[in-house]
Amino acid sequence: MQQLLTTTLTGLTLGMVYAAFALALVMIWRSTRIVNFAQAPMAMVTTYVALTLIDAGQPYWLGFAAALGSGLVLGAVVERVVIRRIGGGSEVNAVIITLGLFIVLHALAAVIFGARFRSFPAPFGLSGFRVGELSIALTGFGVFTIVSVLVVMGLLVLLFQRTDVGLTMRAAAFNQEVARLLGVRVGRLLTLGWALAALVGSLAGLLIAGGNLVHPGYMDSVVVYGFVAAVLGGLDSPAGAVVGGLALGLALSFVSGFVSASLVPLAALVVLMVVLLVRPGGLFSTVSERRV
Repeated sequence: MQQLLTTTLTGLTLGMVYAAFALALVMIWRSTRIVNFAQAPMAMVTTYVALTLIDAGQPYWLGFAAALGSGLVLGAVVERVVIRRIGGGSEVNAVIITLGLFIVLHALAAVIFGARFRSFPAPFGLSGFRVGELSIALTGFGVFTIVSVLVVMGLLVLLFQRTDVGLTMRAAAFNQEVARLLGVRVGRLLTLGWALAALVGSLAGLLIAGGNLVHPGYMDSVVVYGFVAAVLGGLDSPAGAVVGGLALGLALSFVSGFVSASLVPLAALVVLMVVLLVRPGGLFSTVSERRV
């Protein structure tokens, strides 16, 4: 019973971590129809910004805010300086560029911040709760992670469904030419989409780093599992990203806890293949109809 509870709570926390990164992928997909594989090293760089300030004696929350702000700026710069240069071409070109950025940012981080493992603090306790004789494997930072992801999901849903900015961002992503004819400033919206996605990605990087060791490659596995979570829930659905992250986190936690930790990557691949075969658009995808 204790092992089952521990495995479930561990999967819940991991699932929320995957969901946080999946939300960043959903954000960029809804804004630009691009899967940004450079999201992970971008989040890693902003996490190092926070760590540099914290190691210099600044409060944790100042570093936290600086990481989110630098993520916002980094996302906007990447879109303006890099992605916009290949605008008008195939979306595959943009995906290839993000893979190139993945490599470049890794190398730059290793040169600037070093490649050694460094401890990243957590603002809340890392000890589990106790209820009588029962030890619950849910930490204070785990609760903070869960609440943060749910808040971000709610804000993204409000943005895309209840605000003019969110609706025009989606319109610009689906058909830029029509949006321009209707007077929409597509360029600004694309920049905003990349900036907000990088901000959400920075939050994911901070949540993953809390209480753990960070190095230039600490986000590499998360980009894989976060992508699977986004596909599982549906790349166009913030709620689907959270559900997909939770489902994947629980599934991988049970595989690790009751079968073998070495089979976790294979289990993630199986989940991805099953989703693509059974429901390619994800669990929360909708079928659009058009009368002709």
